[in-house]
Amino acid sequence: MSQPPLPPTPPVPPPGPLFQPGQPAVTPAQPQHSQPKRRSIVPPPPEPGQQYGQATFIAQQYPQQAPGFQQVPVNPQQFQPGPENPQQYKPGPANPQQYQPGPANPQQFQAPPAAQQPPAAAFPAFMPTQPLGEPGECALAMRGLVKIFGNLVAVANLNLDIPKGSFYGFVGPNGAGKSTTLNMATGLLTPDSGTAFVNGIDVWADNLAARAQLGVMPDGMRLLDRLSGPDFLVHVGMLRGLPREIARERAQQLLAALDLVDAGKKLISDYSAGMTKKISLAAALIHVPSVLVLDEPFEAVDPVSAANIRQILIDFTHRGGTVILSSHVMATVQQLCTHVAVINHGQVLASGTTAEVAGDMSLDERFAQLVGGLHTSEGLSWLAN
Repeated sequence: MSQPPLPPTPPVPPPGPLFQPGQPAVTPAQPQHSQPKRRSIVPPPPEPGQQYGQATFIAQQYPQQAPGFQQVPVNPQQFQPGPENPQQYKPGPANPQQYQPGPANPQQFQAPPAAQQPPAAAFPAFMPTQPLGEPGECALAMRGLVKIFGNLVAVANLNLDIPKGSFYGFVGPNGAGKSTTLNMATGLLTPDSGTAFVNGIDVWADNLAARAQLGVMPDGMRLLDRLSGPDFLVHVGMLRGLPREIARERAQQLLAALDLVDAGKKLISDYSAGMTKKISLAAALIHVPSVLVLDEPFEAVDPVSAANIRQILIDFTHRGGTVILSSHVMATVQQLCTHVAVINHGQVLASGTTAEVAGDMSLDERFAQLVGGLHTSEGLSWLAN
C-alpha cells in the first residue's frame, strides 16, 4: 500500500524590517539546558521615510494580506514642538498690597452699639462707669483686661475695683466672661492685655507674691483626686509653706466645718460633685488668704452644707478678708453680698453696692433689665395637656 504524499513545505517568509541585515531569519537551536539568548523586541531606528509597525510591514511584504490598507505618508512636522512662549512661565507682577495688613479697627474693643445697651434713663448715672481708685486701696483691682479666643472677644477692656473687706458678687449670663475675667485676675490665665492688682501687688509682675494673698476655687479645676481628702489638704498646706503639723491640724478643722470627716480616707475621685466643691473650698482657705475668689461655690451643694459655707464666708469677711463670689443665683448674691458687678459680653454693665445696683427692684429684675433676653413662650402651646 502506497503512502500518501507529504504536504508541501510552506515557503519561508523573507526577512522583514524586524531583522538586521546579515542576521538569520531563524534563530539556531540552543542546547537543551542552556539559557535562551534574549533578543530585543524593539525595532531599530527607521530609515528616512520608513515607518514602524506590523501593519506597515505586512502591507509592504504581503499586500494581498492587508486589503484596503493605505500607507499614510509621515508628516515630519506632525510631532514638532511649537515655538516656545517665553512668557508662559513668567510670574506676574508682584502686588504690593496683597499681604498688607488691613487698617486697624478702632471699634474692636468699643462698647456695643447704643441699641444693645439699656436706656440711660433706666439706671442711675453711676451704673455704666464708676470712678476707679488707686490699686493699692483695693483688695482686687482690674485694669484694661482683654482676652480674645479666635474671633471671640471674651473680655473687652474690663476695669473694676473691689473694696477691701467686701463680700462682692460677680454675676452675668452664661458666656458673659465671668470665669475668664476671674482667671486672669488671679494669675490662672494670661491676659492679652491689661493686668490686675491684689492688695496693690501686680499679679503678672510679681506672681508669687500676689498668689500668696489669694485663695482661689476655680470652677472645674482638676484636683489631685488620687489622694484622700485629708492627704490632699495637708499636701496643699505644705505647698503653701505651712509646717506639716499645722497643715494637718487645719485640715482636720476644715473637714469638720465642711462635713467631710465621714469621708475618711475615701479618694477624692470617689467624691460626689458637692463634696468636691467643699474640698476645693477647704484647699483655698487652708493658708488663710486675704482675698478669696470663688467660682460657683454653692453649685451641687446640699442646703445644710450651703448654710455652713455661707457662715464660714461671712465670718471670713468680718475678720477683714475679702470674698469675691461668682454665681448665677441672684437671690444668693442679694442675700450675701455687700457689693455686686453685672458683666455681659466681657464688659461691666453696672457695679456698686448691692442696694445701689438693685435700686427699687429685686436683683433678679435689675439683672434681667440690664442683660436683656427675656421672651415669651409663644409657639410652645403644644406643651399644655
